[in-house]
Amino acid sequence: MMRKVPRRERHLHEECGVFGLFSPETADVASLAYYGLFALQHRGQESAGIAVNDDGVFSVWRGVGLAGEALPRQRLQSLGAGQIAVGHVRYATTGSDAALNAQPLMINHFKGRMALAHNGNLTNSMELRRMLEEQGSIFHTTTDSEVIAYLLVRERLRTPSIEAAVRSAMNDLEGAYSLVIASPTKLIAVRDPHGFRPLCMGRRPDGSVVFASESCALDAVGAVLERDIRPGEIVTVGRDGVHSDASHCDTVPRRLCVFEFIYFARPDSVIDGCSVTQARQQAGAFLAKEHPVEADVVVGVPDSGLDAALGYASASGIPYALGFTKNKYVGRTFLAPTQSLREDGVSFKLNPIRSVVKGKRVVLVDDSIVRGTTCRRMIDLLRRAGVREIHMRVSAPPFVSPCYYGTDIDSAEDLIATRHTVEEIARIIGVDSLGYLSLEHTGQLAGAGAEGFCTACFGGGYPTAVPSAGQKDRFSQKISRSASLAGQSP
Repeated sequence: MMRKVPRRERHLHEECGVFGLFSPETADVASLAYYGLFALQHRGQESAGIAVNDDGVFSVWRGVGLAGEALPRQRLQSLGAGQIAVGHVRYATTGSDAALNAQPLMINHFKGRMALAHNGNLTNSMELRRMLEEQGSIFHTTTDSEVIAYLLVRERLRTPSIEAAVRSAMNDLEGAYSLVIASPTKLIAVRDPHGFRPLCMGRRPDGSVVFASESCALDAVGAVLERDIRPGEIVTVGRDGVHSDASHCDTVPRRLCVFEFIYFARPDSVIDGCSVTQARQQAGAFLAKEHPVEADVVVGVPDSGLDAALGYASASGIPYALGFTKNKYVGRTFLAPTQSLREDGVSFKLNPIRSVVKGKRVVLVDDSIVRGTTCRRMIDLLRRAGVREIHMRVSAPPFVSPCYYGTDIDSAEDLIATRHTVEEIARIIGVDSLGYLSLEHTGQLAGAGAEGFCTACFGGGYPTAVPSAGQKDRFSQKISRSASLAGQSP
């Protein structure tokens, strides 16, 4: 049977990362995609896959685990050379983490083959899935990515080209989707009209065009960032060059997920023209302005809390120090063998540096408090290390609403801020004071570079229609049953 993996509590997780490459000549595109996926590994650690297209002949390999585990060297070599590669790393928010849901998805249809990699979450996936099943589609996975693939196939049979099929299918898609698609002759990158998830384009010195969820993946393959894909844009790369379709652009307001800057993205990435590191330091500076305190040292929680802590220290004048050591040999998917060890698992990854924090008044900066349980254990570690006072500062507002766009904030009932005030949360997690970043300053993290953020999980309102609680529960139950049956298959 499929092993059920408990939900990790340390941080939120984002659904996945996508990568695509078009080479003007036959090349080892599989290896380049492999390097790109390693750079995007932080976006998903449950499965990885690469599809290679060599003059219309597709080869694909997908597996469970980190990229190095899912794509062993011998399998990578078996993909051979080609002109187009599509890669994917996945963290499951819709569908299970079973091997059958690994991407890229490979679809055979009357007009040829297609490989698709998707980052995001559709808000109308249940309705589309039902409609497609009524029309005869047979689903083999439990992901909404397959819904997108079948819509594209349906439209491809009605339209003269794959880019026309994408343009038509976008009329039915609602929610978050950044896509990289390989057809027999073309590579296509697509970003939903709101631009919920990032997607960028770069070029290598050999003329190859590269698409990736983050610019750090372009750096990993020697490509230079050229620009971000515009929300709603369809970019097609073929033998005749690069073409842009902007027919779905500027139809709705931009709503990039603000948590890309707060936590998801790598610090060395640039998203929509803004440095992730600078945005996090700005969050810390805003926190120092909103929630000043007398303290001896500012400490960040590795890794995404470090830049915000630097920003707080710089703006407040309180010295910054590394207060935790992180075990680099324990992966994000680490699972202790017993429940009691899992409850104390934070100490396997993080441990306070006593010489830095003992007897000190500490400003502890982290990116979020979700359920509060892991945060409480981290506070306990600091107390045992001899900290005098702990003043926690969070570089995001409180989570009060579920996310429907590809983040695993799946239930308001699990969020500590929906049931308790800030003062109550401070008592529960055991800190002397607690301050969150305001929603106003959250919208200013990227300065003038981003025209609008999605802050729905912070109570900022949903940019699209969302499933009702009953619809989401029924769909989740259906997915769970499908995943259980899939896990029992040989």
